[in-house]
Amino acid sequence: MTSTDKRKTPTDSAVVSRDGTRIAFECLGEGSPLILVSSALADRKDARKLAGLLARRFTVVNYDRRGRGASGDAASYAVEREVEDLAALIEHVGGSASVFGSSSGAVLALRAAVAGLDVDRLALYEPPFVVASDGFGPPAGFPARVDALLAEGRRSDAVREFMTRAQGMPGFMVSMMRLMPREWANLTAMAHTLPYDIAVMGDTQQGVPLDADAWSTEVRTLVLTGGGSPAGFHRAAEDLAGVLPSSEHRTLPGLNHGAVMMAPKRLAPALTEFLAAG
Repeated sequence: MTSTDKRKTPTDSAVVSRDGTRIAFECLGEGSPLILVSSALADRKDARKLAGLLARRFTVVNYDRRGRGASGDAASYAVEREVEDLAALIEHVGGSASVFGSSSGAVLALRAAVAGLDVDRLALYEPPFVVASDGFGPPAGFPARVDALLAEGRRSDAVREFMTRAQGMPGFMVSMMRLMPREWANLTAMAHTLPYDIAVMGDTQQGVPLDADAWSTEVRTLVLTGGGSPAGFHRAAEDLAGVLPSSEHRTLPGLNHGAVMMAPKRLAPALTEFLAAG
C-alpha cells in the first residue's frame, strides 16, 4: 500500500480497555499520532471529515467512545473508565499522542492529561465549563431530569432536553431535526450516554471559576472558540487558559459550537498549525 493509500483509506480496528471493554476506532494517515475525542451524542462518524483533513499531517485515531457506535460498554459507568479507554488507545499508537476534543469531549481529553496520560499536545474546542452565573449552561436539576427521562424509556425526550436545555438550541430546530428519521435515530441510539457526558463535566457547570489545582497539567494546550458561539464559551476558554500554565486561547472567526461537523475545513488548519509545532 502506498503512502497516499494509507492516508486516504481508514483502517478499522479496536483495543481492549482496562476493564475489558472493546473500543473501536478508525486509523487514517501517516505522521505523529493524534486521537480525536467526540462530544455528547456524537461518535466517530461526526469527525470523519475532520479526520481526513488532519490525516494529511498526522496518523489520526478517530474512535467511538464507550457505549457508542461499534464500541462496547460496561454495566456501570465512571469517568475513570473513559480515561482508561484513552490510555489504551495511546498505548496502541506507541505510548504517546496528541489529543483533540470538542465540547464535553474536550473536557474528557483534559481530564486524561490531568490524570497523567502521556499527551504530547492538547487541543480543546469549546469545553462547556460554566464559570459565571449569567444563565449560560444547563439549568439546576438538569442531570436528574435526563436520568428520569431515560429511566422512563423516553430517549427522544432526553435528547431534546439536552439540546434545548444544555446546548441552548431553539425548540423549533430540534423539531425540524426530528423530521430526519435516520439522523434522529442515530442521536436517540446514543441517548443513554448523556449521563456519561454529564459525569465528565462533574461540578464544572456551577457558575464559579475553575479550580487551578484540579485542572493542573503542564501539557502544551490550545483552547479554541468559534467567533459565532455564545459568550459563555469564550469566558470558559479564557478562564481555562488562565488556569493552565502552558496554554493559549484563540478564536476562529465565523465558527460555532458545531464546527467539527459543520466547518472541518476551517477548523483543521488551526489544529494542524498548533499540533505540528510539537
